[in-house]
Amino acid sequence: MARTTATGRTHPQQGPAQGRPPRRHRTFGDVVRALGAFVALAVLVVGVPGALLYFIGSPFPHHFDSDVLRQPITTETFVNSLAVVVWLAWAQFAACVLVEAKAAVSGVGLPQHIPASGASQLLARQLVAALLLLGVGAATITPGLGQLGVHHMAHSEARPGVAATAQQTPGVPHQAQSSAVVTPHQDGGARAGTAHGVERSQQATKFYRIQPPEGRHHDSLWDIAQRHLGDGRRYKEIYELNKDRVQPDGSRLSQASLIRPGWVMEMPGDAHGGDLVEMPVAAPHVAHDVKHYAEHGGAKDTTAEGAHADPAPAVAGHDVQAPPAETAPAPAPAHAETPEHAPATATATDQDDHGSGLSALPEALIAAPLLAAGLLAALGRRRRTALWQSVAEGVLRTPRTPAGPQADAADALRIGADPDTVAFLDRGLRALSARLDTEGRQLPTVYAAWLTADELHLQLAWPEGRPPAPWQLGQDDTFWRLARAALPEDADTAAAAPYPGLAVLGTLDGARLLLNLEAVPGIVSLSGGRADREGVLAAVAAELATNGWSDRMTVTLVGFAEDLTALAPARVRHLADVPEVIEIMAAETAQRLAALRNAGQDSVLTGRTGRAQHTQWAPHLVLVAARPTEEEAERLAELAADAGRLGIGYLVAAGTTPIPGAAWELQVSADGRLTAPLLGLDLTAQRLPAAQYAAVLRLFAEAGGGDGPEPGPDAPPFLVDLSDQGRPGIYARLLGPFELIGVEAPPAERSALLHEALALLLLHREGVHPRVLASALWPRGVTEDVRDALVERLRDWLGTDPDGTARMSFDDTGRIVLATSVVSDWDVLQTLHHEADRGGAAGDAAARRRLLTDALSLARGRLLEDRAPGRYGWLAHEIVDAQHPVLVAEIALGLSALHLDAGKPKAAVAAVETGLGVAPDDERLWLELLRAAHATGDSARVEAAAATLLARAATLNGPSRGLPPRVEALLDDLHPTWRTRLAN
Repeated sequence: MARTTATGRTHPQQGPAQGRPPRRHRTFGDVVRALGAFVALAVLVVGVPGALLYFIGSPFPHHFDSDVLRQPITTETFVNSLAVVVWLAWAQFAACVLVEAKAAVSGVGLPQHIPASGASQLLARQLVAALLLLGVGAATITPGLGQLGVHHMAHSEARPGVAATAQQTPGVPHQAQSSAVVTPHQDGGARAGTAHGVERSQQATKFYRIQPPEGRHHDSLWDIAQRHLGDGRRYKEIYELNKDRVQPDGSRLSQASLIRPGWVMEMPGDAHGGDLVEMPVAAPHVAHDVKHYAEHGGAKDTTAEGAHADPAPAVAGHDVQAPPAETAPAPAPAHAETPEHAPATATATDQDDHGSGLSALPEALIAAPLLAAGLLAALGRRRRTALWQSVAEGVLRTPRTPAGPQADAADALRIGADPDTVAFLDRGLRALSARLDTEGRQLPTVYAAWLTADELHLQLAWPEGRPPAPWQLGQDDTFWRLARAALPEDADTAAAAPYPGLAVLGTLDGARLLLNLEAVPGIVSLSGGRADREGVLAAVAAELATNGWSDRMTVTLVGFAEDLTALAPARVRHLADVPEVIEIMAAETAQRLAALRNAGQDSVLTGRTGRAQHTQWAPHLVLVAARPTEEEAERLAELAADAGRLGIGYLVAAGTTPIPGAAWELQVSADGRLTAPLLGLDLTAQRLPAAQYAAVLRLFAEAGGGDGPEPGPDAPPFLVDLSDQGRPGIYARLLGPFELIGVEAPPAERSALLHEALALLLLHREGVHPRVLASALWPRGVTEDVRDALVERLRDWLGTDPDGTARMSFDDTGRIVLATSVVSDWDVLQTLHHEADRGGAAGDAAARRRLLTDALSLARGRLLEDRAPGRYGWLAHEIVDAQHPVLVAEIALGLSALHLDAGKPKAAVAAVETGLGVAPDDERLWLELLRAAHATGDSARVEAAAATLLARAATLNGPSRGLPPRVEALLDDLHPTWRTRLAN
């Protein structure tokens, strides 16, 4: 099937102001600041040009000819040239003042950016804002002045009393690094109280009553905003006005996409349109709802319940405007059903508390994209290892579906993971190592790296000259900078990882700080409250164990509550206490010093490039969560004194006081700030709180077969009713090209996204969190309104069953689930295999053969074989991509054995060949093909099978590798002359 791809990058849009800030009264300080701003503006805007004209006059010559260019350069010429520069700077600043003043007075939109005027425009903005304090309250000033320096927080909700300070950061524009204070917004309950009636009169307030659905169209906040505000994106204003207010039926608006017919929405003051109502002209039952809503703050009116369940008639003096069939862009979903068509099962339309039931995902994991990417990749490896191990044991186990906190943790990893940025960091560092080696230069000592969305900055211990292309010098000669777009696709990345000890500590103004733990000349201490520092240590430990920019590494953990070995058994080891780690590290320190002397090198960095690269010089990072005694701290400091050149790093918990002798001292506060006063750092710490840490570890334990029932053949998560009564309403073929039966084809421009969303839901019968769906379809980001519009289209496209039940709904955790009437061939394949091997047909050879034959007929090819380039990237993290070929191979092997037992070797060969079409590199099928071919008694068939396998082996392993040893041994036994005959 044809696919369309979306290559454009979608950025979250900044919504309207959240709530109504309280009016601020002017103080004496405001007056002083305003007068000072007036004087400063007068001097800069009027005084500067006046002074230039008075003291210098016009800097340009009164006449111009060729003789002017031949005149000698005098002091007057220099002064005039300087005056021209000052005039240009003044003109730029004056333009900034005009732009900022216009935006501030109008209060509409953000000020226009003047090119190359970051500092000038920032100064103009601050002076204009201070001046306007004389005439207006702070709440009426343009939004840009209330959010200075926090453009990257535009999509975040303000929190009361939170102040964010910023400092100069590599790769982040100066305008984005000012200090900012986020003022508290009014509580939703306060907005819904009696104060609301004081702010605006009932006569001036407009209301809208949610209309019942017409056909496939359901009223939505996006539609309402599109019709009455002129822009569907302003639906957030309507949502904020009505959030958490009790409606006449007793329920509340808790999510913008969940509204019900009959609810009353207060509208912004500039709303327009015929179906808006005001109190004096409203129909009686509408007026009752509106009056009760406005006067009582939304408190439930039990006297009027059920009195007006019918759709609202035309309002006196106004024509009712019917909702359009579809608006562009599409509306956010409004999961509403008419009472007479309400489904029996719990769908999005009848969940009053859907918003409160939506699972609160671990935000710490979502906000840590590099950590989430490493954990997600490690989780996938662990699941695949467990799958292959079950195959080796002869009992194929269905991968366990996470539930509860583990499911939330898995969803957070899918949402937060940014594998593309991990790949950029890894490729950029390895390419740098390769280029330096080519030029005969050593790797520089790097203390830290700053990673932004577009650039990577390495902070060097001391200047190392100009970096090799495409790297460039950064803000000074101790910074090397690489633009993401400048890294070529064919960059040499064969070098060993040069800086595997980089670990994220936190973020500042959108830049992520990675500290190179192995380069620190001594101990890094971490002080703070126990829970706070353990959260930081857990995040660092989990990232070091799973990151994608390291090769071999040892991470030694001391004092951690739970064992992280499951995350990376080859990297992580736990020690009991500090004395044990001192003993082990003393021996290793001596060993590494001797190895460096013998190699004639002064640092492990010289061992990671060039001729000595084979030694690898893997780092050893020690994380101590238990605070050492003073004597133990002194001993650790002695060991760490020379650790910077040995590839050994120490991060040690220090309680509430620093450790004596620590080289760098970090402090984490209860509000999540990570500071290092001596280093000038003030970051938002990357943390993995105890509950999320435990959920991640349980997720890994379950993925490996632990923390659950005894390993055994489990049933798949969804079994299909194979009887005639279980005939599905929609049938999707995912095994091979994507095909759908039972539903109309969607519009061509929507087809790719709708098909991919449906495939994701079909492969996750346990449900998909809306944020997971969004991150899968738009990995670069998407706004909530676009996501909700897609969910609404998908729900409408799938439709309802004959009994009125929606085929797509929400469960009690807020995840999107499909009805049992929507079935895929993957569901049928798993069900047939389960029935044949562990169901009622397990003891009946004929019934097993029939079921396995039906199952194998579904194996048309690779899972979603016709997936378009750039789409379905989420499949890389799904166990189903590995489970599908393994299950098809199991079915083919089982059916082949049944055919051989029945004396039908040709049918056995056909079954194995079908399995090889899906799992071409499964050695078990290779062996079974030879046995089945030999059972036919036809040596030519055996030779043909051997030739086929040799061709496959050459494709997979290269022409010089030949067949796997076990396959060769079986051929030697079944057909001893195969080598000679094939050679001829």
